[in-house]
Amino acid sequence: MLKPFRGTYDQLPAITDRLDYITGKMKHVARLYGFGKISTPIFEYLNVFTHSLGDTSDIVTKEMFTFEDRHGDRIALRPEGTAGVMRAMITNKLTQDLPQKLFYYGPMFRYERPQKGRSRQFHQLGTELIGDPSPQADIEVIAMGWDLLCALGLKDKVVLEINTLGDTASRDNYRKALVDHFKQHVGDLSDESQIRLEKNPLRILDSKSEQDQPFIQTAPQMKDHLTDSARAFFDEVLAGLESLKIPYKLNSRLVRGLDYYCHTAFEFTSTHLGAQGTVLAGGRYDSLSEIMGGPALPGVGWAAGLERIDLLLDQTPEPARPISLIPIGPEAEKESIKLAHILRQNDIALNSKNRGNLKSRMKYANKINSRAAILMGEDELKNQSVVVKDLDTGTQETVPLSNLTTYLKK
Repeated sequence: MLKPFRGTYDQLPAITDRLDYITGKMKHVARLYGFGKISTPIFEYLNVFTHSLGDTSDIVTKEMFTFEDRHGDRIALRPEGTAGVMRAMITNKLTQDLPQKLFYYGPMFRYERPQKGRSRQFHQLGTELIGDPSPQADIEVIAMGWDLLCALGLKDKVVLEINTLGDTASRDNYRKALVDHFKQHVGDLSDESQIRLEKNPLRILDSKSEQDQPFIQTAPQMKDHLTDSARAFFDEVLAGLESLKIPYKLNSRLVRGLDYYCHTAFEFTSTHLGAQGTVLAGGRYDSLSEIMGGPALPGVGWAAGLERIDLLLDQTPEPARPISLIPIGPEAEKESIKLAHILRQNDIALNSKNRGNLKSRMKYANKINSRAAILMGEDELKNQSVVVKDLDTGTQETVPLSNLTTYLKK
C-alpha cells in the first residue's frame, strides 16, 4: 500500500483549517507591525546553508536533505528560513533600502527522528528585521512574537526566556573562559561535547547529556564577561520588555553556537509539549550577511513551528457553516447551477451534493453541518421563489429569489 515518506504527513482539511487559522493571525499581527510577506524557494544551493549554519552544525552534518541535480550542482531542501531570506536580500539588492521588515511561512525539511512536534517536513513562520542595529529592533520583534502568541490564546502557556551573547569582544572573552573551564573536565565530558570543545565550545551548553550537566551547571556565565556596551544594549532590551509589560525569565544557559549570533537570544517555551518545549525562538545575527557574501548588515528575527503551536491550541474558530442548495426535478437542477453561482458571487458559501434524491441530499446537508437548506422545485420555479429550511430549528419559509441574498446574509 502506498504511504507517505516517514516523518511526513498529509494535511487533511481539518488540519489545514487550524494551520490557516495560525497563519491568518500571523498575517494580521505582521500587518500591525509593518512587516511584508516574502516567499523564498524551498530548495537552494547547498552553500546558502553551509555558509549560514556552519559546516559543523548538526543541521548541516546530520539533518539536511541534500542532492545533486542533473548538472552536478549540490542542492538542499531548506531546513530553516533565515538563510533564504538573507540570500534573497542580497540577490535582489534589498540591502540598499533599509530597514527591511519581512515575514514568511512555509514548509521546512530536516532529516531527524520523527516524534511529537517534530516531523521531517514541518512548517515554520518567522520574521526578520534587517538593517536596524538598535535594541529597539530586538524589543519590536520580541513584542511581535508575544502579540502573536497572545492573539492565539497562548499567553498563559508560554514563558519568554532571554539571554545575551554580547558583542564580539564579549563572546571572545566568554569562549576562552568556557574552554578553560571545560578542559579541566575534558575526560568526563560526553564524546559529543569533547568534539564541541575543540570546534564550538558554546554549544556544550546546549548538551542534553546527563554526563555533561554537572560541568554545565558550574560553567562561567556570559554576564560576567560582557563589555560595557554589550551590557548597556541588553539592559535597554530588558527595560523595553518591562515597559511593554512582557514577562521574561533570564536564562544564562540560553546560547546560539554560530559566530554570527550576538546580543539578544530568546525563546518562548512551554511545559505543555513534553521534550520539544520550544515554541518560538530567535535572536540577533549581525554578521550573517557578510558571511554570505553581502554587506555588513545587522539583523534580528525569530521562527516558530506551526505544528507545535497547533499542539498548544485548545480550539480554533469553526469555519463558517455552508448553505445547501437542493433542487427537486430536472428543471430545478438546471436553474440551481445559475442560482448557486449568483449566491457565491455574493459571498455566500454553498456546499451541496450534486446527485441523489431529496432524502439523500438532506442527509448530506446535515452531515456537513449546513446552516440551512434551500429547496427549489417546480412550484418555486413558477413563483420565482425558494423554500429556505433552517436546519437548526426545523422551521422553513418561502423567500422570493429577488430577496434571497439579503435573507441568507441575515
